[in-house]
Amino acid sequence: MLILTRKIGEGVVLNENITVRVIEISKGVVKLGFDAPKDMLILREELEKAIKESNIEASKNTNHSALASLSAKLK
Repeated sequence: MLILTRKIGEGVVLNENITVRVIEISKGVVKLGFDAPKDMLILREELEKAIKESNIEASKNTNHSALASLSAKLK
């Protein structure tokens, strides 16, 4: 893990097309700004984790026999 110290207004460039900038620091909370291509998905870490867990749970509940039946009909 790379650890950097940045002041308000300073930033970090990732992969030449993403800039992460410190916008505000207040009461132990850091506000960050992201300048990235519009087609790039940026998620909070906890939201990405929830999506992954939801996808894993959904795949466990998949009705495989229904999928096999549908696949056979499409052939």
